[in-house]
Amino acid sequence: MVHYVPDRKSKFVKKVKKRIPWIEHLILENSFASEVNPEGLEYIQPKGSICLLCRGTKMLCGKQYCPLIKRAYVYLKLTSHYKATAIDGDAPPAVFIGRKGYPYVYAGPMVPPEHGDTSIYDLPETWFGRPLDDILMFRSKLIRGMFVTNVKKIHGTDKLLEKTREMALSDIPVETEAVFKKIPKQRLVLDSDVQPMGPTAPLEKLSLDNVKIQRPVERVYSDTDLRAADGILDLYTHKIEVTKIQRILSVGAMGVEIDRKLVPTRWSITAVDSIISKTLREEIKHYPLINEYRVFETTYLDNRFLILMIPRVWSYELIEAWYPGTLWNPSMVNIGIAGDWEGYKGRTNYASIGGCYYAARLAITEYLKNERRQATVIIFRETLPGNNMPLGVWFVRESVRNALKNEYKKFDSLEEALKYTMSKLNISIKYWYEVSGLLKELYKQRMLTEFL
Repeated sequence: MVHYVPDRKSKFVKKVKKRIPWIEHLILENSFASEVNPEGLEYIQPKGSICLLCRGTKMLCGKQYCPLIKRAYVYLKLTSHYKATAIDGDAPPAVFIGRKGYPYVYAGPMVPPEHGDTSIYDLPETWFGRPLDDILMFRSKLIRGMFVTNVKKIHGTDKLLEKTREMALSDIPVETEAVFKKIPKQRLVLDSDVQPMGPTAPLEKLSLDNVKIQRPVERVYSDTDLRAADGILDLYTHKIEVTKIQRILSVGAMGVEIDRKLVPTRWSITAVDSIISKTLREEIKHYPLINEYRVFETTYLDNRFLILMIPRVWSYELIEAWYPGTLWNPSMVNIGIAGDWEGYKGRTNYASIGGCYYAARLAITEYLKNERRQATVIIFRETLPGNNMPLGVWFVRESVRNALKNEYKKFDSLEEALKYTMSKLNISIKYWYEVSGLLKELYKQRMLTEFL
């Protein structure tokens, strides 16, 4: 077998000092802010693999747009044939809050030109196992209405914003009439953490009917003394889907009243994943260790996930390998590998590989909480040729959740578990080891114990 790896002869260090104050707009505790505030990151990667860490969001290459995402959209021909300036349909519900131009951002609802139960169009928790064409169809049917608003001015001054928030709070599809200022057109959305979306147009008028809000959501929305972090956890304990919680946070519908703000969709996704998984992580630290080595696996849409659980105290790592020609690896020769990890005490800065880290951590901590156990966990992800569309971090969350539903393989030693894991992956263990922080730590600890 031939293993392709990044060229490691030349390396560079790029420091990114761009300040992204999004955590301030959540008004959360500092303990959460330390994890999700991406300031002053330092990247050390093989030359040419900058795309793997940027993923169309940081523009580290200096371009005004991401050529890889643009290529993907052109390749998949996500164009709309919608030819009207008005739409009448049942919204899933779905909304989108942009981040460009912050604090003045584009916000608005997303509505399909059809009636009935459209909830699946914006509920990634139900998407795993579906063909790529289905997922793209769900998103491309949603027509996004846009209007500019100040994230801090969310009460009483903007009727379109009030209607958009009302829609976001609904638990069922909302009967919607939207009037646009011009015919919607397909646009390029430069965001790897948010799933694709359909055509967009400036929104002029929005009418809603049949809005139904669940009691836990109504309670959190009405409690203007409840912090956003506590509201997120309250909804989660009441079995509200993570996607819905992210949407509610995004439209400024939780938190202390004077501090409520719109939260760009991309930021709300990672914030919710991080807050919930961090809370679950602290809980599982009180549980006993698993009593064997476990390996879980799943494959979906040219992505292979292997999850190794080790009977040691909590630590966690996600390592991703992108094959040549895949979306975030423009090289036609080398495989790009990147990862990030945390020890027992967690981490104090934003994960360099982005929102996928927190999405996967949420799935892992959910599993361990249900098992009432703790473990050291390493996730190996291979993205194979054919993956050319940024589907959003939901893809990682739901793939890991699916893997953990499957029957796992049991082993008595780390060597046996790793041998099986590597037999399911194409890349040799020595290349995973070079990138991994936890594998080095595990073998270092083992070597020390041999002298005791």
